[in-house]
Amino acid sequence: MKFKNIIFDWSGVVKNALPTQVWVVNEIFSRYGVDKITVEEFQNAWVQPFIEFYDKYIPGISLEEEQKVYTDLITTKGVPESGSFPGMIDIILKLKKDKRVLWVVSGDSSKTILPELKEYGLEDIFSGFYYEVHDKTDKIREIIEKNNLNKDQTVFIGDSNHEVEVGKLAGIKTIAVTWGFSTEERLKALNPDYLVHNVKELEKILL
Repeated sequence: MKFKNIIFDWSGVVKNALPTQVWVVNEIFSRYGVDKITVEEFQNAWVQPFIEFYDKYIPGISLEEEQKVYTDLITTKGVPESGSFPGMIDIILKLKKDKRVLWVVSGDSSKTILPELKEYGLEDIFSGFYYEVHDKTDKIREIIEKNNLNKDQTVFIGDSNHEVEVGKLAGIKTIAVTWGFSTEERLKALNPDYLVHNVKELEKILL
């Protein structure tokens, strides 16, 4: 068993969130008089922790202010629904059946991610399900230390710079997926342990 412990990012990995995320970004931009960006522009500009992305377009914006605007947005307008990325639920269920230990560490709001967890039929699947984690560095280290994980058997799967960088800092393996918030070129430059283009490639690595 190559990876016994598997940590997932949510949006851009499990959740097919790219179109919705660009919509959210543009709605926030409109409140500050910032021009809209395209999906391609977003993928070339997105960084995490996400306040670093917003600061490039809205200099000086604080995390608290961004979260307040986001909460107001989803309260007043709602957010377009995003389904799971095709094939990801099947992989997660296969991994659980194979007795792998699974976690989620996400920056997503509880208002969106908890209903999605239920919608996708993934309740009681994860050993830990953490949301609203702006900087994932400490949470990943906490998971490793509290559960005494073998780092060689632990992998973090993400779609942005942050998951790759955090995984490397924690001394675990990293998998970057190309169907999320960053372009393949940007992910490749980060030198993840694995770069996958589709769910079949991911399944081959994990199963």
